[in-house]
Amino acid sequence: MDLQEQPIEVLQSWMEDAQATAVDIVEGYLGRIEALDRDGPALRSVIEVNPDALDIARQLDRERSERGPRGPLHGIPILVKDNIDTGDAMMTTAGSLALEGNLAPSDAFLVSRLRDAGAIILGKANMSEWAYFRSTRGCSGWSSRGGQVRNPYALDRNPCGSSSGSGVAVSANLTAAAIGTETDGSITCPAAVNGVVGLKPTVGLVSRAGIIPVAESQDTAGPMTRTVADAAIVLSALAGADARDPATAAGAGKASADYRAFLSEDALRGARLGVDRSAFGKHEGADGVAEASLEVLRELGAEIVADVDLSSVGLFSEEEFLVLMVELKKGLNAYLDAHPKAPVRTLADVIAFNRAHADEVMPYFGQELLEMSEAKTDADEEAYHAARAACLRRARDEGIDKAMREHRLDAIVGPTTAPAWVTDPIDGDRILGLSSGPAAVAGYPHITVPAGSVHGLPVGLSFFAGPFAEGTLLGFAHAFEQASHARLAPTFLESVA
Repeated sequence: MDLQEQPIEVLQSWMEDAQATAVDIVEGYLGRIEALDRDGPALRSVIEVNPDALDIARQLDRERSERGPRGPLHGIPILVKDNIDTGDAMMTTAGSLALEGNLAPSDAFLVSRLRDAGAIILGKANMSEWAYFRSTRGCSGWSSRGGQVRNPYALDRNPCGSSSGSGVAVSANLTAAAIGTETDGSITCPAAVNGVVGLKPTVGLVSRAGIIPVAESQDTAGPMTRTVADAAIVLSALAGADARDPATAAGAGKASADYRAFLSEDALRGARLGVDRSAFGKHEGADGVAEASLEVLRELGAEIVADVDLSSVGLFSEEEFLVLMVELKKGLNAYLDAHPKAPVRTLADVIAFNRAHADEVMPYFGQELLEMSEAKTDADEEAYHAARAACLRRARDEGIDKAMREHRLDAIVGPTTAPAWVTDPIDGDRILGLSSGPAAVAGYPHITVPAGSVHGLPVGLSFFAGPFAEGTLLGFAHAFEQASHARLAPTFLESVA
């Protein structure tokens, strides 16, 4: 059974036609994890495998034979990022040794949704420790519990983060799909540099209950897949209101029962698109791929209406950092308080653990951001509210909303980021531009889709728009994907040099 590059629809057809069972598919992916993630190129994208995955697959095979499939995810293996609770034998640690032994009392809401849809939680994906919000010069894809995730296109290159393992595992065909989380760039960047589709939904479309937080203003979970159709299938299962996450009240009635309804090769015909020129000029290779992609969009019937400048949002502005630091402390303390088996009880405990185990936890870089967050007090509340208001004004009123309204746009496009850089845990990341900021700060949807490559390294094209426009963006990305066929499977080169 060849699992290489097989979409969910094909896996489902195999099971429907009795060519394979869910057990066969799980065993196939587990074999690939052993051969490629543990041995061989040693990608380190999977931090823990679900010991119950085969038993769950057997149960779902029996259910299929007796009652038929629940839907398109019945028997499909999915990895979830290591900051997402699973109420089973697997730990939830955000990649940190400080949380080793944290067994969640219940599933995150989105995990319950996946299980109800018939998906098999195959394991936990490695990640940038504490969702990259630990040091001012961190190394994406590194965690004290899981080690350094490696880019499958060139093993000395970085996978970006913080959903590093999710992006790499999907790209390397270690799973049918994965779930990542994003505060600002943590789904879209690893998706782009690992040559997969990544969708960051509108904040409030997918519940964050049971996810180790960074900042409630911007956090969300979303699918990472090899095709846009697979992203639509997974998002259909994830989206839904949850009383445990008040933000989902805004999304009530906004989710589609099946986002595949938006997928059409003609979706771009007549679409009015703006180009985020502030995302250009960071890398000539990425710019070239983006310019070629604009020609494809025109050929598909889209009208490139105007260039727009979203540079006022900035990349991790001073105001955004203040918002993240204040919200991290509150959110993480609340999460730990609700998890009695967590070995640390507060952010202050995490900081103390890291200092006591510095050789293991901080061999390359420190925890300045955690310490800055812990230092925030009630005296920072007024500045926090002013900073959040400034962020929303720039990202929405003066940014995406203004551009969409003035030019009557259906979406904005641009390069997602530059090709992957060489991993350097000592000096940290060298990220040449991210287009994630405007949609992340605004809380709006953003999808990236493979668009081409530079020296064999993938480059993604981003589409983003106003709130709850996921269906429209999936349609546009699907039409582009079907015309460009830019996704290439990785070959695990040691280096592109």
